[in-house]
Amino acid sequence: MLVRWIEENSVLRRPVRDGCSMAGRKVEPAAPQAHYNNEAMMYVSSLPAYVNLRWAWLLVAAFLAGVLNAVAGGGSFLLFPAMLGMKMLPVQANATNTVAIWPGQLTSVAAYWGDVRKNMRLVAPMALAGLVGGTAGAVVLLNTPQMTFLHLVPWLLLVAASIFAAAGPVSRWLERRNAARRNGAAAPPIRLVPLALCTVFVSFYVGYFGAGAGFLFITLLSLFGLQDLNEINGLKMVTNTLANGVAFLIFVFDGQVVWRYCLLAMVTCAIGGYSSARFARMVPQKVMRGLVVFIGFSMAAWFFWRQ
Repeated sequence: MLVRWIEENSVLRRPVRDGCSMAGRKVEPAAPQAHYNNEAMMYVSSLPAYVNLRWAWLLVAAFLAGVLNAVAGGGSFLLFPAMLGMKMLPVQANATNTVAIWPGQLTSVAAYWGDVRKNMRLVAPMALAGLVGGTAGAVVLLNTPQMTFLHLVPWLLLVAASIFAAAGPVSRWLERRNAARRNGAAAPPIRLVPLALCTVFVSFYVGYFGAGAGFLFITLLSLFGLQDLNEINGLKMVTNTLANGVAFLIFVFDGQVVWRYCLLAMVTCAIGGYSSARFARMVPQKVMRGLVVFIGFSMAAWFFWRQ
């Protein structure tokens, strides 16, 4: 069902040769088609009149995504399906979603820069690993056939939702582990090569899809011995931003970003993130994370049902 919906709503009408006619009327030649992975890509001008409702949902989803990303993460659970709802091909929707949320990540690096400076020895190898992994993930995504990626979408959403669901128990385990380490022997020195290799694998996921990757970075750095949560968040933001940033550039240069939707979502996400500061103090973190997990599993279930 979902495959048929994408085919009916994403692919352009077949062009008609010059001079052909139908029912006694001359048919104007269609505009040239753009193709990617042998699939016709959407021109924005081909959208029907009822797109206004889709625009409204894109605005709401982008605003809520900005709120979720600022408070608990997981905004892609809403924004990516909303992009798909705008009749984009799946790879286009993922690329546009990545570009739309990236500026918010960049500003977060500035906020954590003081904590980042405390671990400058780790910044260079993790940044390089983020660039390598993000590049590989983006390139693999662009070479994934549209229908293959579409079939992967519910599984990717399910994995990302499971990551968020595991965040609470794993975080509590890491806190107990760090507390025991502080009361006992000093933590062993961090091994840079294994850390960089693990960062490459997480960054590959960031470049390919990315939802829930922030918690993966937090878990990874905690397992390698870092204890200060602010320092961990700083390194996470640097690596995640670089991995998404290189994917951003690859998607833009490859022409996969639908800018009309992207710019709208980018601005609306920023407004949502800025306005969420007061909201974040009112709602407990457990409630927000529970909401993110519920949204993630619901979206995964919906895509599984449509397939």
